[in-house]
Amino acid sequence: MYDAAVPVALQALDRALALLDHATPAMLAARLHPDMFSCAEQFEITAGFALRATLPLIGRAVTEQETLHDREALRVHLLAAQSEIKALKPEDFAGVEDRRIVHRAGFADLDQSAQEYLQHFAIPNLWFHLSMAFAILRAEGAPVSKADFDGLHVYPPGFSWVK
Repeated sequence: MYDAAVPVALQALDRALALLDHATPAMLAARLHPDMFSCAEQFEITAGFALRATLPLIGRAVTEQETLHDREALRVHLLAAQSEIKALKPEDFAGVEDRRIVHRAGFADLDQSAQEYLQHFAIPNLWFHLSMAFAILRAEGAPVSKADFDGLHVYPPGFSWVK
């Protein structure tokens, strides 16, 4: 479970930090729709889900953070989550397969196996919120691409699929 949780959470945090570098204060306040979280909140929730994708698996609680809105506070929050996850060791995950994770998803009370929790809840939500931050940045004109989102793709400067 360590291999399924920790590297994925760290990649998402790395990408969040890279994307955050492109965010202006106006972009951080922007939303895709009035009833959705702001870009800043999406980054904050990404940090929270990186922790939620790892800590509950080993029986550790995730502490709630205050709402953050400025870039430097978000950077500190993302780096703190990254540091906490980097400190985890494979042996911390011994016996995790037998653990049940009881939690809330919106207004739903869920009881999932550790594997179901990680694969069907934590990781999809981690990438969902990072995707929403990315989408807001793009919608607000930030010069970010899929390469910035996943850190794997490479495109030449000025490349566009749209001709």
